[in-house]
Amino acid sequence: MKVCFAGSSGGHLTHLYMLKPFWQDKERFWVTFDKEDARSLLNGEKMYPCYYPTNRSLKALFINTKLALKVLRGEKPDLIVSSGAAVAVPFFWLGKLFGIKTIYIEVFDRIDKPTLTGKLVYPVTDIFVVEWEEMKKVYPKAVNLGSIF
Repeated sequence: MKVCFAGSSGGHLTHLYMLKPFWQDKERFWVTFDKEDARSLLNGEKMYPCYYPTNRSLKALFINTKLALKVLRGEKPDLIVSSGAAVAVPFFWLGKLFGIKTIYIEVFDRIDKPTLTGKLVYPVTDIFVVEWEEMKKVYPKAVNLGSIF
């Protein structure tokens, strides 16, 4: 199984990295910001830098959609996993078009309100994970797996 991890650097990337027991024995690659924290954490890992800042930026969405098209066609992952933020959107929507399975993990600090990224990827996510039972009111098809932290 080949896994694509797509997410912003910082807390989102740390969230994904904490899933190491899941991904350590799988072929994988990462799509994140080319920043010092990401380079340090992912030292030795295959990483594609994405465009940032992404917050509510149509320019970033356009550039990262082109990147997603190129990366997904070239890498052909079986699964895309993300905990946000905006870079996940083009990867999930194009992934859906290409028949790639997706798992989105809503961030831990959201207890009863959705993130923008969560709202945008929810319609095309195969498994939508929340970490609080209250979030199932926001995302009815979500699975509550409890805290990753």
